[in-house]
Amino acid sequence: MLKQHLQLKLSQKLSPQQIQLMKLIQLPTQAFEQRLKEELVENPALEAGKEESADHDDYADDDYDEYDDFDNERIDADEINIDEYLSDDETPDYKLQANNYSDDDEDRSLPFAAPVSFHQDLINQLNTFILSDSEREIAEFLVGSIDDMGYIRRDIQDIVDDMAFTQGIYTDEKNVERILNIIHELEPSGVGARDLQECLLLQLRHKTPTEAIELAIDILENQFDAFTKKHYDKLLQKYDITQEQLRKAIDEIEKLNPKPGGSFDTNSRTVEHVVPDFSIRLIDGELELSLNGRNAPELHVSKDYQEMLQTYKESREKSNSQKDAVQFIKQKLDSAKWFIDAIKQRNETLFVTMNAIMHYQEEYFLDGDETKLKPMILKDIADMVGLDISTVSRVANSKYVETPYGTKLIKEFFSEAMKNDQGEDVSTIEIKKILQNVIEDEDKSKPLPDDKLADILKEKGYPIARRTIAKYREQLDIPVARMRKKI
Repeated sequence: MLKQHLQLKLSQKLSPQQIQLMKLIQLPTQAFEQRLKEELVENPALEAGKEESADHDDYADDDYDEYDDFDNERIDADEINIDEYLSDDETPDYKLQANNYSDDDEDRSLPFAAPVSFHQDLINQLNTFILSDSEREIAEFLVGSIDDMGYIRRDIQDIVDDMAFTQGIYTDEKNVERILNIIHELEPSGVGARDLQECLLLQLRHKTPTEAIELAIDILENQFDAFTKKHYDKLLQKYDITQEQLRKAIDEIEKLNPKPGGSFDTNSRTVEHVVPDFSIRLIDGELELSLNGRNAPELHVSKDYQEMLQTYKESREKSNSQKDAVQFIKQKLDSAKWFIDAIKQRNETLFVTMNAIMHYQEEYFLDGDETKLKPMILKDIADMVGLDISTVSRVANSKYVETPYGTKLIKEFFSEAMKNDQGEDVSTIEIKKILQNVIEDEDKSKPLPDDKLADILKEKGYPIARRTIAKYREQLDIPVARMRKKI
């Protein structure tokens, strides 16, 4: 038997415009600039820069309504009320602007050199050696097998087989080993090594021999495992030397570069600059927040497109082709209007969120002392500004703020809370900073184990378990006590 009944159901759906707005909020400055460029290319009704006429806030709503005489052809954009999801934040425009650039600054990109690549530099050095054609082919293949850190992490037999199958170069291991010795003469010293031990030995053998260097070579050749595990007592006994002699040998080893290709790559690579999304300045003891001027571009609706609508209004004959054309124009104008409003909402959302973070962590921003960072989670800020936690997360995860103490990733200001011995909530960032300071001040000849570090922090008023100390130490990238030992 069939029955009919009504069922009421509440559901929440995000419109495509709301989804796009969330994506805009998540974008950092450089990605946002790229998104702007794409929108300007895709929508001819959207223009950048200042509009010539004064009345450029919107295209005339009265005129726009006149073109709704073909309701059956309404476009989707007309059905969306932007005001329903764009809040009416009263942040004044001047707070969303910055004077980083003047109006006539067209080229804001930094010029970069086009350096020679690491591998090309090695090939250029090979040209100074007298090699036969077959030797040069093998040498260039070996150079191509060097990774960005300067190592050849392949067995010689694998290289021999690879050259035979892929290049038609037939040789043997002995010949490849001989050519590899030539590669080892190239700069930076240590390049072409197959492991760390060989890399360090190659660098030491390029140095002028001294007693300390000869001892260092002997240690790396014959006692490498004891050296890496810092079994210094075993080395003192093995070589029957003084601590001063061992210290000098270890100093020579510590001067070496474990990643010979890395230093070249760092100097030649195009540097990726972080563009801060916000700037916090300390002026007369007061904090002042500003949004990066590149985040708040001036956009307006194309005057030409508005005039097209006006022309259609004044036309006595409205053909189907004209109606199709005006549909396209309306769609682009709607899209441009929404995009301009969305950018305004994005900038206001960024500003109010960062403003709340700045005031919440005011003690830190006044003097830069990380121990003054308060415990702060996303919900704390979301409650302050009346936004969803996910929105605050989008702002915090990908944005940077320029402060008097350096450029910081905003999410680094968030941390969980722990209780001190007074029952007060303290930030885990504060505890990590104190732990780091304790380790920096320890006697490196007798570094403190984790249980001793836990005792010291307990004395300072932070009752933390040993396993928590180990977790924080790993997060700070600090090795265990034995690996921190120095002689």
